[in-house]
Amino acid sequence: MQAFKDAQAGYLNMELLRFTTAGSVDDGKSTLIGRLLYDSKAIFEDQLEAIEKASINRGEQHVNLALLTDGLRAEREQGITIDVAYRYFATPKRKFIIADTPGHIQYTRNMVTGASTANAAITLVDARNGIVEQTLRHAYIASLLQIPHLIICVNKMDLMDYKEEVFEEIRLNFENIASKLDIKDIRFVPISALKGDNVVERSKNMAWYDGPTLMYLLENLHISSDRDFTDPRFPVQYIIRPQSDEYHDFRGYAGRIAGGIFKTGDNVTVLPSGLTSKIKSIETMKGSLDLAFPPQSVTLTLEDDIDISRGDMIVKENNLTQVGQDITMMICWLNEKPLQPGIKYHLKHTTKDVKCIVKEIHYKMNINNLEKNFEDKDIGLNEIAQVTIRTTQPLCYDSYRKNRTTGSLILIEEGTNETVCAGMII
Repeated sequence: MQAFKDAQAGYLNMELLRFTTAGSVDDGKSTLIGRLLYDSKAIFEDQLEAIEKASINRGEQHVNLALLTDGLRAEREQGITIDVAYRYFATPKRKFIIADTPGHIQYTRNMVTGASTANAAITLVDARNGIVEQTLRHAYIASLLQIPHLIICVNKMDLMDYKEEVFEEIRLNFENIASKLDIKDIRFVPISALKGDNVVERSKNMAWYDGPTLMYLLENLHISSDRDFTDPRFPVQYIIRPQSDEYHDFRGYAGRIAGGIFKTGDNVTVLPSGLTSKIKSIETMKGSLDLAFPPQSVTLTLEDDIDISRGDMIVKENNLTQVGQDITMMICWLNEKPLQPGIKYHLKHTTKDVKCIVKEIHYKMNINNLEKNFEDKDIGLNEIAQVTIRTTQPLCYDSYRKNRTTGSLILIEEGTNETVCAGMII
C-alpha cells in the first residue's frame, strides 16, 4: 500500500487541476480569468500588447483582460462569452486547465460540456445583484455534474465600497440554498476581478476578510481523493494480439482505468459475462507495473484465456458494478430537436456502444428554482430531466455520484450522428 501511496503522490503532482467558471452575463468571468493569467505571469508580452491595443481601439479606459478569453469575433462584438474557451497555465505549485463557460441560459449545453471533467467550479456573483436565478442554475449544474469543489466569488466588490455586510449577506443567502445541492466543499471569496483584489494578491481594501485568495485556493484544493480509488473499474477498449514470433501467445486487454486499484495477482470478474480469472501482469509502454490506478492507461493480461471483447468491464470479483438494461438517469438535452420517447438512439458508455430508446420521462427540472415539474414532459434544448432508458444490451455501470466515468453516457442521433444528450446515471 505504501508503494501505491508513493506512486500516487508522484503521479498526482503532475496532474492538472481542471476548473470551470460560470455566472450571469457581465458578472466578470472572462475578466477574472484574464486577471488570473495576468497576475500569475501566465501570458506573453505580445499577448498583453495585443489586448492593450484592442482595448484602446475600443475606447476603454483600462486594459480589458476579458479579451484574453473572449476570442471569437462574435463574442468581442457582443461583449459576451458564447463558446467554451479553454486556457492553460501553470504556477510553481500546480498546472491548470480553465474552461470559461457562457452565462446565457441558451448556452447551458456549453456549460455542461465545459464542466463535465472539472475538479472545481467557480461561480461568480455580482456584488450589486446578489444571488439571482442564473446563480441557482449554475450551482445546480455543478451539483448535477458532481463537481467536488465549488468556489463562490463575490465579484465587483469595488462597486460596493468593499463592504463586509454585502459579502456576508450573499454568503448567508447562498448557504440557505446549499442544502438542496449535492456538493461536498463550498468556499466563498470576495473579489474585484477588475482591480485584482483577492484574486492572486490579498486585498488591502478588505482587511476584514481573513480567508485565502482565489489563487491560493486553486493551488491548494485537495483533489487527490476526488477520483474513486475504492471500486476497481477497467472498461476494455482494445484486445492486443501482436501475432509475432516474439509475442506469439500474448493476449492483452488495453484501456484506461476508471476507478480503484488493480494489482498483479488480483482475482477479477469480467462483466457482463461473469467469467473469472486472475491478473497475470500489468503492462505499459515503459514496462510492467505491480499496480495501477486511475487515470492510467494500461494493458492487463489474465492467467486464463477467456472471451473478452471491447466494451466489457473488468472488476474485482468481490466488487461488481450494476448490470442492467433499464437505466434511470438525469439528462441534459443538447440538441435543438426535442427528445422523442420510443425513437432509437445510439448510446456510448465508457467503451460500450449499444442502441437504446427513452422508455419513460419522469419529470423536468426547473433549474431556476430547483423545483420538479411532473406535468411538462416536452424536453428541448438545454433542458434537464429524469428519464429511464432501455438498452439493447446490458450495460455495466455505477451511479454517477460514485464514479463520474462509469456513471455517465451520451446519446447520439442515428441519422445525423449528432450528440443529443448527456446522461448522469442515478
